[in-house]
Amino acid sequence: MATRVINISNRLPVTVGEKITKSSGGLVAALEGLSADEYELTWIGWPGAAIEDPARQQEVECVLSEEHGCLPVFLSEEEVAGHYEGFSNSSVWPLLHYMPNFMRYDPAWWDHYHTANQRFADKVLEMAQPGDLVWVHDYQLMLMPQMLHERMPELKIGFFLHTPFPSFETFRCHPKRRELVTGLLGANLIGFHTFGYMRHFRSTVLRLLGLESEITRIRSDDGHVSAMGVFPIGINSRKFDETLDTPEFAQRRDEFVQANAGKRVVLSVERMDYTKGILHRLDAIEQFLAPLTPDERDAIKFIFVSVPSREEVEEYKDLREETESRIGRINGTYATLNSSPIRFIHGSVEFTDLCALYATADVGMVTPLIDGMNLVAKEYIACQREHDGVLILSEFAGAAEELANATLVNPYDARAVAETLREALAMPAEERRACNEPMRERVLKFDAQHWARTFIQQLATAESPLATVAEDINIAAGQLRQALEIGAPIALFLDYDGTLREIEREPRAAAPTPEIRELLEQLRVCENVEPFIVSGRSHQDLELFFPEPLIACVSEHGAAIRRHGERDWEQWDRDISYAWKDEIRELLRVYEQATPGSFVEEKRTSLVWHHRKTDPEFGTWKAHQLAHELGTMLANEPVKIRQGRKIVEVVSSEISKAIAIRRLLHERDYAAVLCAGDDQTDESMFEIDVPNFISIKIGPEPSRARFRLRDPAAFRKFLRGTVATQREPVTASTA
Repeated sequence: MATRVINISNRLPVTVGEKITKSSGGLVAALEGLSADEYELTWIGWPGAAIEDPARQQEVECVLSEEHGCLPVFLSEEEVAGHYEGFSNSSVWPLLHYMPNFMRYDPAWWDHYHTANQRFADKVLEMAQPGDLVWVHDYQLMLMPQMLHERMPELKIGFFLHTPFPSFETFRCHPKRRELVTGLLGANLIGFHTFGYMRHFRSTVLRLLGLESEITRIRSDDGHVSAMGVFPIGINSRKFDETLDTPEFAQRRDEFVQANAGKRVVLSVERMDYTKGILHRLDAIEQFLAPLTPDERDAIKFIFVSVPSREEVEEYKDLREETESRIGRINGTYATLNSSPIRFIHGSVEFTDLCALYATADVGMVTPLIDGMNLVAKEYIACQREHDGVLILSEFAGAAEELANATLVNPYDARAVAETLREALAMPAEERRACNEPMRERVLKFDAQHWARTFIQQLATAESPLATVAEDINIAAGQLRQALEIGAPIALFLDYDGTLREIEREPRAAAPTPEIRELLEQLRVCENVEPFIVSGRSHQDLELFFPEPLIACVSEHGAAIRRHGERDWEQWDRDISYAWKDEIRELLRVYEQATPGSFVEEKRTSLVWHHRKTDPEFGTWKAHQLAHELGTMLANEPVKIRQGRKIVEVVSSEISKAIAIRRLLHERDYAAVLCAGDDQTDESMFEIDVPNFISIKIGPEPSRARFRLRDPAAFRKFLRGTVATQREPVTASTA
């Protein structure tokens, strides 16, 4: 049975006018190559025109569905202007291409972008079934993966970004940076053209959301895993190879050779876009032409094919005007009686003509300032079957990683590009052939169809959330309910930060919310239920959060307790020595000074180095370094070194949450005991061995706990549904 693939892009592979005609393109070619026996493909997207009339919408939808396997998402002219022209192309596109100076932002654009993404997601959910593969494409739909995951988590969702992904320092400029990144993390697989783009994305997720990752996996707080991969897109190599064998191609090739007889041809083909480096290339050409004699200028011809793009956007209009002005000036300065240096074509050319241009050009000049991949470079190489031209390629194009034999240049260095052009025109035939043959072999082998098959196969095997989690937590709920039904006493040992309460960047900001206070009050008045807050915080912090002794609190991992109804704290560490503090205090201060944003906290029982406010990668690296150094220094001291959530803590080995809880368990017998925590400082609790013991880990990290919940909100819901007086059913969505 064929696997259902739902493919979503901003534009459908059709042109809707009086008639509906099929469009061409790399993505179309890639998906056409999928075997119909293996995959049942449906394509969802905007039909390319604002169709307001309901009758016409129904007519278009019927034709697209029956004849083209497409489902349209209809958008109004205002929505298209806000979603596509505004937010996507005037706001996100510049940042993805490292050009914040071109970025503009209008809050109304965001509303249209969100609405359009939701419209696309709704269209998918109308037809999606469990087990379907959903493949979302590009920056216009960055919110879609999370929208789909929230409403139908059993889908396998893939996202591919066809542009670069910039460094965090650039991407952070966007007002909706967190929302965009969170949207992508709903995907099971996120694809990029290069490892560099993937590395930038991982860094951005870490710095914006605080989610650490492995090289190719990011686990969100709810346990959802987003795999990442590098999938360099290819061209429709079969179409190029077939065209090179046609009589039409041979005729056009011969005509071009005759028309350019006696001249060396340098070809540039690109969209009219400020990322393509057109003006920088003209600077290099001007420097190349300046020292030449009139006869030498007559012997060279530059052909610029510039495909119109986004002409309704002001920056693109300005670029075209500047380009035409610059070309006019260069031609006016360096023209001879016989010819002008640059022939500029602002428009598309027929595919056969394009292949003939590629095949006869002595140099392909592909020098974007930044480009996700740049398929023009690959198309040029694919057409070098007989002529062996030289590819001059920007080192900032994604294709540069694959086409290692190309002549790489820095497009910002006009003088170096001009010199490289001179060298390329003088390169011997044998050297040109030796460079091109391995590149052409790779381009033809790893084509667009190979790219699509590879991505879909990896998406099909992407990790899914464990189905056993919801079942397990219901077992825990059953144990608690059974004890309640027979009136047996229950003890609840609850960590605070990260367990009952979400972690805050500023620890003092993590005061109990009204919801938490209400929940604790409900637990306190439950008959036969005895709750304890067991925290690493000092007793001063706990008194600040819980000034009234309505609930028992254990401070500093078990150093002291304030019992229910009593105001005084009972110290459990009176016989413990803390002389080791003097030895390490100075070391922690050194790390505080060397790591901006970190600070040292001194408690009665421990010293803590906090790095929550540091650069996350630098802070984590320094934390590992500190832990190693402390381990060496304190090998013979009665202490433990703990790495919790953004902390390194040195605490007496005679104090732990487990020791404190065992002491309390000796004071009273309980029919059921629940321990819940979120980090390494809570792991000792999970080793307690008593009958009817329930251990719950909050968060996705590895743990000895038997049960798991995704976050504090899910844990609070669990407590309300099982123990508190206001009960809610526990469902799979809690896990």
